[in-house]
Amino acid sequence: MVLKLYGVPLSTCTRRVATVLVEKKVPFELIDIDFAKGEHKSGPFLAKQPFGQVPYIEDDGFVLYESRAICRYIEDKYPDQGTKLVPSDVKGKALFEQAASIEYSNFDPFCSKAVGEMIFKPMRGQASDKAVFDTLVAGLSAKLDAYEVILGKQKYLAGNEVTLADLFHLPYATLLERAGSDLMTSKGPNVTRWFNEICARPSWATVKDGAKSISSY
Repeated sequence: MVLKLYGVPLSTCTRRVATVLVEKKVPFELIDIDFAKGEHKSGPFLAKQPFGQVPYIEDDGFVLYESRAICRYIEDKYPDQGTKLVPSDVKGKALFEQAASIEYSNFDPFCSKAVGEMIFKPMRGQASDKAVFDTLVAGLSAKLDAYEVILGKQKYLAGNEVTLADLFHLPYATLLERAGSDLMTSKGPNVTRWFNEICARPSWATVKDGAKSISSY
């Protein structure tokens, strides 16, 4: 039974999961949730995702939500299929968890809110606050100072092989320029090199303009 991904093609978190599914060569069916009709707040949806957010997956009766948790599940289920995205050895896995924590604690709180301020607020009919955006970008810039140091010593955040931690950045980081900041390509040579490399991955090219069902590989 093919895995079902319930989400919105252009949603950041839906594309985060779809990127990993493509990396792992896992066929999936995208079930497009209509936000305009309020499907994400309907009874059947809330029965599977009580927060009314996308995405969630259904894998042969197993339901899981939260994009990063879904990505870890996919890697754990298919460790030897497609790209290996979490090291198997104890120290390598610890370094991955460190990198994943960096993305969640030091990158996402600034980048996602900055993107939300300038892109998602207007989509909801709300006014953007440029001062708030500038403050968030300044905070992100300070965090990327540390990225510049880390990536000056190794190719990716957890070492010299790409992991989920790197891919987790893609949906929001790629929207930052559209929001009004070139920080990802102007911060420093190491951040720029890393960002360009993860953006160039075929998996991201497949989903960046919208996640879609993939029936086979």
